Amino acid sequence: MRTGFPTCSGTACVRISQLEAIAAVGGRVALWGWGREGRAAYAALRAVGGPGGALPLTVFCAETEAADIEALGDPALQVDTDAGAGRLSGFDVVIKSPGISPYRPEARAAAAQGTRFIGGTALWFAGRAAPGDVAAGTVCVTGTKGKSTTTALLAHLLRAHGLRTALAGNIGLPLLELRDADANAWAIELSSYQTGDVAAGGVRPDIAVVTNIFPEHLDWHGSEAQYIDDKLSLVTRARPRIAVLNAEDPRLAALVLPDSEIRWFGTPEGWHLRGDVLHRGDTAIMDTSGLPLPGRHNRGNLCGVLTAIEALGIDAAPLASAAAGFVPLPHRLQPLGTRDGVLWVNDSISTTPHASLAALDVYRDRRVALLVGGHDRGLDWQAFADAMRTGAPHAIVTLGQNGPRIHDLLAPIARDAGFRLSAADDLESAIAQARAALDGDGVLLLSPGAPSFGAYRDYTARGRHFAALGGFDPDAITAIPGIGIA
Repeated sequence: MRTGFPTCSGTACVRISQLEAIAAVGGRVALWGWGREGRAAYAALRAVGGPGGALPLTVFCAETEAADIEALGDPALQVDTDAGAGRLSGFDVVIKSPGISPYRPEARAAAAQGTRFIGGTALWFAGRAAPGDVAAGTVCVTGTKGKSTTTALLAHLLRAHGLRTALAGNIGLPLLELRDADANAWAIELSSYQTGDVAAGGVRPDIAVVTNIFPEHLDWHGSEAQYIDDKLSLVTRARPRIAVLNAEDPRLAALVLPDSEIRWFGTPEGWHLRGDVLHRGDTAIMDTSGLPLPGRHNRGNLCGVLTAIEALGIDAAPLASAAAGFVPLPHRLQPLGTRDGVLWVNDSISTTPHASLAALDVYRDRRVALLVGGHDRGLDWQAFADAMRTGAPHAIVTLGQNGPRIHDLLAPIARDAGFRLSAADDLESAIAQARAALDGDGVLLLSPGAPSFGAYRDYTARGRHFAALGGFDPDAITAIPGIGIA
């Protein structure tokens, strides 16, 4: 283990107590990735400087990004397009972008030589040391499905209470871009790529919320078991003061967290739904059926939000009605409008079969043509196929890399279950087939159950293309309301 960077006892993490610590030891530091997170980390490091001036940095990036980085004219910045194990192992600390897996062979090999890999989330938390090592007012939210909406809804209700609240993290604003900002509360969305970084920062979150756990991102994590372990690290290794957990999720219900107080939602004693009615214990609070929260899972996550607000010491019951003013997020069961009798719904954020099933449940009383398929990362679609035996939509169109595999699972079921099944080469063709199947009556639902990689840069690009093909303005449907501090 290289000197100068104390390790966290009992965990596989590295605690860096503040950004200045990297510069102070004169360590060899690199950035890996030049997306928004990478640029935010660069700006943060340049803000603290280093011995005798700017800290020498190397940026590992794609060849297409090299010219833009060199154009910064930073004499202490070196660009390298070869992020191989040999080059990575030459650094004490590599600050990597979230999308880069630490389980890649080159990262594992460098780590074996002593290189420490951390992310911007770790650096942000490391700079927020407080009594008891708890970052006061921080509410971290994760989960396989619904975490973005849950985090945004949390920020919305805290602002309704009058708190100056930051909405940041995986939702689209790196925490390091707000490193000098002040807020009374921090609503922070974390993907499974970032949850481990909270523990690595060495400062405990005040509150941590976990909505649910389903298999996801297996290509990044390497296995379902590793994904679950990484996802749950927010509560198992980061040791929040209070963990807010969904009692209806069997994996979460089985957790024992000796270092944290657990508060459950989805139980008769706490915040829960009875049908569409929101309850706090035996007290009925309000009917949720008219809230702008599509899908029962999102209304269930309202219970998690209210539990987290109570964990902050705030009376949550008077705030529940403020959920009526929430503006839904783009690409998440987002109704775009009606064209020729067909409602277009953009659920491009859907990247698991479970998410596609949840989307179908929202429109179970309508004629639906579902578009599924995308990048194949090895998720099992058998449960989805089995569900189609009794709960199929009017039509299903498969597309993308895993489209043929999904089609093969559905083909033996389609005739008996009575739904139309077809395959498409691209989104435009899939839409044409879906519209023909609906014949001017129903819902055209893009809920792919798979990532967009290969065909699109990300789910946002896929959703924008879907909107454009329907004649809707992509710019008008993609802004995330409330992001930042307000």
